[in-house]
Amino acid sequence: MTPKRIITYNLNGIRSATSKGFIDWLRNCGSDVVCLQETKAQPDQIPVLEIAEAGYSTYCLSAQKKGYSGVALLCRQEPDHVEKGMGIPAYDNEGRFIRADFGQLSIVSVYHPSGTSGDERQSFKMQWLEDFQSYVENLRKTRPYLVLAGDYNICHEAIDIHDPVRNATHSGFLPEEREWMSGFLAHGYTDSFRYMHPGLKDQYTWWSFRAGSRAKNLGWRIDYLMLTNNLVPHLKDAFILPNVVHSDHCPSGIELNF
Repeated sequence: MTPKRIITYNLNGIRSATSKGFIDWLRNCGSDVVCLQETKAQPDQIPVLEIAEAGYSTYCLSAQKKGYSGVALLCRQEPDHVEKGMGIPAYDNEGRFIRADFGQLSIVSVYHPSGTSGDERQSFKMQWLEDFQSYVENLRKTRPYLVLAGDYNICHEAIDIHDPVRNATHSGFLPEEREWMSGFLAHGYTDSFRYMHPGLKDQYTWWSFRAGSRAKNLGWRIDYLMLTNNLVPHLKDAFILPNVVHSDHCPSGIELNF
């Protein structure tokens, strides 16, 4: 059976999120697949038994560095195949990409690097963006129906950020990052949320911990479920769940009938 409801969620630490009720939320979220980013945990630190009791199997790729990065897929049904990593050690060692195949449909949990810590990581991010796009373009030759869900660490348009003017020189809203995303979408991908809600403002998935940003809804939309264009006819809904609070991010998701 092909997954119909898919959610992506940067947990900013799965152990921290679990202490804040993440498992209870998971049990009742109704999603067939939950794509996680920033698990910040080694495989033996992920609460797989509690996740199993909530109805999901866990597939993960952790970073070599402890307490850092990491992605996972929580699946209600067993995938046909799970691919951990991209075969590029610089990225796989940071735990940034995992894919599960369900029949013709492939679902990816991806965690794009942040460039906020300085020029070196910004350069790493820009190289990653180029390599990520090349990888998924090649992947599409054999897996043409892709859901690329995760934290992209980029706001695409002014509508996706609370203060586009002041943030224009900040990593995550730099002209070259936004240009990359425009080019990526032009290669046959669709931002599912913006497709379903083209003019909807003040819709964000991440808020700084500083200055009460979340209470004031001073946020950024940096988490996406990107679809290959051939899935757009099967897209029934796209949503953001800002009232779910286990992290500085919130979940977002789609409903597919594929």
